[in-house]
Amino acid sequence: MKKFLLYIVLILGAVAFAYPFVWMMLASFKPELEIGGLTLLPSSWTLDSYRLVFESIPIVRAFLNSLIVVVAVTGSVLLFSSMIAYALSKLNWRGRETVFNTILFTMMVPGMVMLIPLYTLVVRFGWTDSLVGLIVPFLMNATAVLILRQSFLTIPGDILEAARIDGCGELRILFTIIWPLSIPAIVTAGIIVFIGNWNEVLWPIMVIRKEEWMTMPQMVALFSVGGGSFGKLGPQLAAAFMLGLPIIALFLFFQRYFISSMASSGLKG
Repeated sequence: MKKFLLYIVLILGAVAFAYPFVWMMLASFKPELEIGGLTLLPSSWTLDSYRLVFESIPIVRAFLNSLIVVVAVTGSVLLFSSMIAYALSKLNWRGRETVFNTILFTMMVPGMVMLIPLYTLVVRFGWTDSLVGLIVPFLMNATAVLILRQSFLTIPGDILEAARIDGCGELRILFTIIWPLSIPAIVTAGIIVFIGNWNEVLWPIMVIRKEEWMTMPQMVALFSVGGGSFGKLGPQLAAAFMLGLPIIALFLFFQRYFISSMASSGLKG
């Protein structure tokens, strides 16, 4: 009976969380006049909303821009953050705890405080209206460092000592021993960084003015509130659904590693 009640609660929670997304997906295929109705399924399926999106804005170019940015940022964050996490967890050196506490302190600083200094630097380097201005300021991530450090702490030091005796350097140990043993944590950090950068709207609006370099969230936001949708709800829902679809697919594909990391090594140490 306890398990039955638990499953009922979990099912209700899943429905409550999934219903808005399912409604948005189905409503994007409805005729415009039916979107405000109570029925979930459309009486007739139509692609008019998606057609208007593709005709009004360069959504494919915006998708490619976002993909380039998030792949570059996520890859660099995993590379550099894993190096820092390895140094903070497996190497003994003076000031290690001070550096780690400083990294934790940066997580407490509101992101809005850093916008003006970052924007000033980007303008002086001439990175406005380019993807470089969206990538370089986010090559490091304190949250990823924390997640990877906590995961690396669970790896026995005897394995690393044996590798050093065999002649392995620190970088080889990191990429051939630490990384394969920390796949759940690496996937978790990657998902968090990917989602954070994919959904970023404010920073691209500050840095990018030319339409050819706009990211997908920026393009969808301007399409919805800037008049590109002509006040129609269907095209706005279609654009929002296409924006959220890669995130849903990414999480469904890597959810096993994500849950494993959070359950086993996310908060140790």
